[in-house]
Amino acid sequence: MKAVPFGLAAALLVLCVSIVQLRASDDEIFYESFDESFEGRWIVSEKDDYQGVWKHSKSEGHDDYGLLVSEKARKYAIVKELDEPVSLKDGTVVLQFETRLQNGLECGGAYLKYLRPQDVGWKAKEFNNESPYSIMFGPDKCGATNKVHFILKHKNPKTGEYVEHHLKNPPSVPADKLSHVYTAILESGDDVRILIDGSEKKKGSFLSEDDFEPPLIPAKTIPDPDDKKPEDWDERAKIPDPDAVKPDDWDEDAPVEIEDVEAEKPEGWLDDEPEEIDDPEATKPEDWDDEEDGEWEAPKIDNPKCEAGPGCGEWKRPMKRNPAYKGKWHAPEIDNPNYKGIWKPRQIPNPSYFEIGKPDFEPVAAIGIEIWTMQDGILFDNILIAKDEKIASAYRDAKWKPKFEVEKEKAKAEEAAAAGSDGLAEYQKKVFDVLYKIADIPFLSQYKSKILDVIEKGEKQPNLTIGIIVSVLVVFFTILLRIVFGGKKTKQPAKKEETSAAAAAESSNDQSGSGEKEGGEEKEEAGAGAGAAAPPRRRSGARRDN
Repeated sequence: MKAVPFGLAAALLVLCVSIVQLRASDDEIFYESFDESFEGRWIVSEKDDYQGVWKHSKSEGHDDYGLLVSEKARKYAIVKELDEPVSLKDGTVVLQFETRLQNGLECGGAYLKYLRPQDVGWKAKEFNNESPYSIMFGPDKCGATNKVHFILKHKNPKTGEYVEHHLKNPPSVPADKLSHVYTAILESGDDVRILIDGSEKKKGSFLSEDDFEPPLIPAKTIPDPDDKKPEDWDERAKIPDPDAVKPDDWDEDAPVEIEDVEAEKPEGWLDDEPEEIDDPEATKPEDWDDEEDGEWEAPKIDNPKCEAGPGCGEWKRPMKRNPAYKGKWHAPEIDNPNYKGIWKPRQIPNPSYFEIGKPDFEPVAAIGIEIWTMQDGILFDNILIAKDEKIASAYRDAKWKPKFEVEKEKAKAEEAAAAGSDGLAEYQKKVFDVLYKIADIPFLSQYKSKILDVIEKGEKQPNLTIGIIVSVLVVFFTILLRIVFGGKKTKQPAKKEETSAAAAAESSNDQSGSGEKEGGEEKEEAGAGAGAAAPPRRRSGARRDN
């Protein structure tokens, strides 16, 4: 076993002593580490909607336990009643917990509900989404929603109604699978600060209309619900000129484009030549069954005669924009003489309006997790309620940070390995795309099938990429030089080039064989690279539907 440095051991000892002292100094603190099984202490809801199974499980890669969401596409509900309600009105209150999205989070919640005292007769096993809470806090992500909620349910003293007040512009949920710690610090009933991993991400004032939606304090006046817009109220600032008349020469049916009658067919146009012809190098596959596959047809290629001349096929005059086109006629707009502006109902005093100096927080009597999620692997841990921010900081340093550092280093190593593999695969894909374009060059048409065979062998065995590039480029430049310097082509040079292409293919086969002979490890690495590369593209003839 590797020895722990004395300095580190001493620091951990001091930290642990500090935690114990901080906890012992406040009777209202609550802390749940899930080091022991939650059964008997946390109550799982028995409501029919909640079929998700909670498990006492280790965080992946650690010996530290947490409360695990174990199944996908389920509703979950579990609650822990506190020994005594915790007041949120006096001084500082810190709400903190860890969560790790071990399989990511595409659609679901990972937040906590801090329940206020329930009605008489309420039982923990009846906990559900209707159980009233004081604060809801934590990650939520689905579709356009991606935020760390902070919702305060506050009682309107005038109406007695509880209203949800959402913190505006909350921070986003970290997009990874690491452990993160979420902290909400309520400061003397005035402000709230949201921290992620100990770093402040958002601060808001409970009584500011700029920080909560809807504002905690309602508006003094509201639109009169009984006020109705008069029937003759005209809100149009502009209207079509009633005196305007469409000009006599305005043709609404004129087409946008017309045939260019001045255009002439280019000299040398090949009227009797088709734009595409059957590939003369294509051959019917040996496994082609006319009864099952239908009559075989050779794939089409661009007619080389068309490229030599101005064009092929039936010549048609091009189209040009119609100078007479004006489109649909509309009367010009003028100022509306009857315009009265945008109508608004009159304002009346708001019967729900009230004034307070501080929010009237309800106490926290229980902590509940009530979520619906499409992901499994969500792990909750180290749930804390404290009266001192230093306690939360000490728990982050002792409980969360060591795990996070280990996970972060492991994630970096995995990303580096993946980037290397993906980078090679992307390079190979680009190379083969270029080679396919070379094979499509018209003056290589008679060698196309052989070049494609070489390329496809390379795609199946990406470790031969360099050899394939060399083989194809040798054929390409040999033919190019012959065209430039060789004069009139004869049958003999054509055979020579076919031999070169065949030799290139044979060379790739020889390299493949040597790769396999050198050992299974090289073959496995080639297979791993091929998994990310583009699949081979067959260029055989088309099948005709029967």
